[in-house]
Amino acid sequence: MKISQLDYSATNAFSSLVIDYLQQNSKLAPFYHRFPTPENLKEQLTEKQFTPEQRNLLCQELERQYASLSEVPAKVRKNLDLLQQPNTFTITTGHQLSLFTGPLYFIYKIISAIKTAEHLQEQYPAYNFVPIYWMATEDHDFAEINHFTLFGKPYAWETDQKGAVGRFKTDTIFSLIESLPENYPLFEQAYTKFDTLAAATRFLANELFGEFGLISIDADAPALKQALKPVITKELTEQTAYKLVTATNEKLATAGYKTQVTPREINLFYLDDNVRERLVREEDHYRVLNTNLTFSQEEILNLVETQPEKFSPNVILRPLYEEILLPNLCYIGGGAEIAYWFQLKDLFDYYQVSFPALMLRNSGLYIAKNHAARMQKLGLQPTDLFQDLPTLKKQVTAAYQDEELHLNEEKKQVEAAFAQVEKLAAAIDPTLTKTVAAEAQKAFNALTVLEKKIVKANDTKYETVYNQLTSLKDKLFPNGTLQERIDNLLTYQTNNPNFIQHVYEAFEPFAAKFTILEEE
Repeated sequence: MKISQLDYSATNAFSSLVIDYLQQNSKLAPFYHRFPTPENLKEQLTEKQFTPEQRNLLCQELERQYASLSEVPAKVRKNLDLLQQPNTFTITTGHQLSLFTGPLYFIYKIISAIKTAEHLQEQYPAYNFVPIYWMATEDHDFAEINHFTLFGKPYAWETDQKGAVGRFKTDTIFSLIESLPENYPLFEQAYTKFDTLAAATRFLANELFGEFGLISIDADAPALKQALKPVITKELTEQTAYKLVTATNEKLATAGYKTQVTPREINLFYLDDNVRERLVREEDHYRVLNTNLTFSQEEILNLVETQPEKFSPNVILRPLYEEILLPNLCYIGGGAEIAYWFQLKDLFDYYQVSFPALMLRNSGLYIAKNHAARMQKLGLQPTDLFQDLPTLKKQVTAAYQDEELHLNEEKKQVEAAFAQVEKLAAAIDPTLTKTVAAEAQKAFNALTVLEKKIVKANDTKYETVYNQLTSLKDKLFPNGTLQERIDNLLTYQTNNPNFIQHVYEAFEPFAAKFTILEEE
């Protein structure tokens, strides 16, 4: 496997905010705490406060969740035990419960967290570092996760279930499994053996990354929601998040950046089976949108005390919930995630919760052997592929696009040669000049025919090369975007069973570079 790297800015696929962050532009300094370097993360772990009570709550719930798995890999078991220790910290990434793992960046996020934890473990052996996958089980945007693209073809799960997707029953996925081009036993086992999407996704994460010690957490749990009660109460009565994040958004706008998410006056959903709907305040009561549920202030505050699991944080409060539950040093996310975390620092300061270092997940371009061969045949380097198609077309087809392609010079040479012959013939026998002229015309005509054939052959070769280039670009950048945003793991793992291992070996999170993996 040939590995190369390039700056994220050279890919033309990331926002100015992300590029400015990677370059540590001073305009963004007020919106985050520490840039993710090994040295800064050592400072972060001395600052992170996490009590024994918080550890006990976390570990007891994780033990309950992992009891559903018949086999827990040794390294996962070790990390579960290590979380009890005061010198253990986490490196966290989060993602939706995408069907069949969804786009590749789900895999890339987790590998980035694993590699970051391993790097820190080597550098700071007196501490323990555990990679965490935060399962977005409470998310209700099913349309974002119900599909995946395999070998360029989309597949989707259709169900009329509502509410938090982690609670969705998986018994209706079987028809989709039967429609796939071949059997995928691991995924079939996940969706048939486990009855909810959350349980199935935990199983898949464990099977794919258990050997690396990855721990998955489902925060849709009554015990864990106990820790969020103070935040829920303030959110309902004071709308603290709305005020703080709105102020931060104005500062970001002044600095020239677009904000990723918009705060609500109440950044909570009401959560129950088949229901995850926004809570709004209307005069002296609270209403759950799209339902008949209403609560007085006394009733809803009593619900917070007795059943906090009925409340679900939205994108504004979810990061805060995560950092309350975990002894976390660093959050690893995509560009859009990093952008909305920048909106939250003042909110963290208000609740006196340590703001984690924010690391952009690794991104990569995987070039299979057949595509690498085509790329080389076209005379391209991997870095060339990030240019737009018209620019690449000019580069690759320059040799076939010569507008001056003709045999004019050759015709002049033949004409000059026959002129000499005609002069010699006239000196010997003037009657031969007509014969020479006729032969000259024949030669001229023959060159004209050859010229047309050469131009046609060149056009054909140009068209072939252009089609090959277009096909290569479409394969490596489906829908005109990075393959990691479209293609599924199985598109690559089916032909390369060591795909995850190869990506794991190639990624270097602290390098902050885009990675290109080229099969040899």
